[in-house]
Amino acid sequence: MASHDIGKALIIAGVVLLVVGVLVTLAPRIPLLGHLPGDLSFHRGEHHVFIPIATCILLSIGLTVVVNIVLRLLK
Repeated sequence: MASHDIGKALIIAGVVLLVVGVLVTLAPRIPLLGHLPGDLSFHRGEHHVFIPIATCILLSIGLTVVVNIVLRLLK
């Protein structure tokens, strides 16, 4: 593997980490994230189970679009 390929991989990894860090920091401020109609929440006594199905699907679609755009720009 050539050194410029390693450099590109490190830059991409850094950008991905930066984006994930910003999303984690701003996630509590995004209004409906985690409270969509398809998210399941169960309460029984002192136990609480939360399964964010709709949120995961929405994030998956969004990340797929972003990754495809980045990969097309790097070609």
